[in-house]
Amino acid sequence: MPPLSSLLPSIPWQSLEITITIIAALGAILLTYGVFLKTEKRQDIILFIGSFSLLIYALYVGNLIFTVAMAGLALASFVEFIEILLGLHKDVKGE
Repeated sequence: MPPLSSLLPSIPWQSLEITITIIAALGAILLTYGVFLKTEKRQDIILFIGSFSLLIYALYVGNLIFTVAMAGLALASFVEFIEILLGLHKDVKGE
């Protein structure tokens, strides 16, 4: 256990917990950032990365509803990104 654990007992000190928490925080930031992006292609990939990060966290904490929600968002944004790359879905601007 780290030397500061007695001063800050609420901080998760195990390496895996810290890593998962950082991944979840970055995922939340990316989801928020993705909402404000203008181009769909870029927005979809950012939303995919953010929701996939939160999916990892949801699996770690074992929350079924959160897992299903993040899996759905990750799948939807990934499919739309692939459709844009293949030319099946056009990048809509100004709507």
